[in-house]
Amino acid sequence: MQKDMTQDERRVWLIRALEEERRAWGGDTPDVPEDADDQRLLLRALVNVRPPEPAAPELLRVQDEYLQGRLAERGGVTDVSQLNFLPEGIVVWRGDITRLRADAIVNAANSQMLGCFVPNHRCIDNAIQTYAGIQMRLECERQMEAQGHEEPTGRAKVTPGYNLPAKYVLHTVGPIVGGARPSRHDRELLESCYTSCLELARQQGLESVAFCCISTGEFGYPNREAAQVAVDAVLDWKSQTNSQMKVIFDVFKPVDHDIYRELLGLRG
Repeated sequence: MQKDMTQDERRVWLIRALEEERRAWGGDTPDVPEDADDQRLLLRALVNVRPPEPAAPELLRVQDEYLQGRLAERGGVTDVSQLNFLPEGIVVWRGDITRLRADAIVNAANSQMLGCFVPNHRCIDNAIQTYAGIQMRLECERQMEAQGHEEPTGRAKVTPGYNLPAKYVLHTVGPIVGGARPSRHDRELLESCYTSCLELARQQGLESVAFCCISTGEFGYPNREAAQVAVDAVLDWKSQTNSQMKVIFDVFKPVDHDIYRELLGLRG
């Protein structure tokens, strides 16, 4: 196979390779669409539903080349050194966490820890697994197989970032509230998500961690209450440990951006 494929050629090659796998496993395989955007959606869907099975080296090589190209197509990398941190070593940043170069980013995972299998779902778990590559699901499956049971809420695991700009991903399972008023136990579990990630990052010798809004969205934790727990947990941990670790609160929605800035006393 030629070594200098274009990005368009890599995309079609990957679709066909993944569809060949699915046929071998007895799955259905749609035709490859002509439109590039439709091809991107199909490729992402095929990656999302792919089980944690070993992958051929050539598949991984082409995938890695393609994902590095996609990173550039999606706007490139933002480095944490470009962000304006508060004296406490904290910053609120609204941006795509899959394009952030930090020592670690945090993934809001589910208790199976294998990523989101819903094709093209808009959750952060889906996005992180998609742009990291299929190696991440394989590593998560390896860790869960060794553990022998689902991941408890409030704990954290670490994997490499693979094709993400971040060196590592910290996977944590937040409490599921479903839009109800969070209980004291819910708050304790959510706080544990933050402290577990920070402790794991410290054990790994990491200097920067970017948190998503854990347990909001699909898990239904109210945005303001979740942000308050996050800010309190991080500030308390940094105070107790005297850690110089840089912490980024990465937000997606404008409402979360406003809430975090208000809680941190920022204006404008």
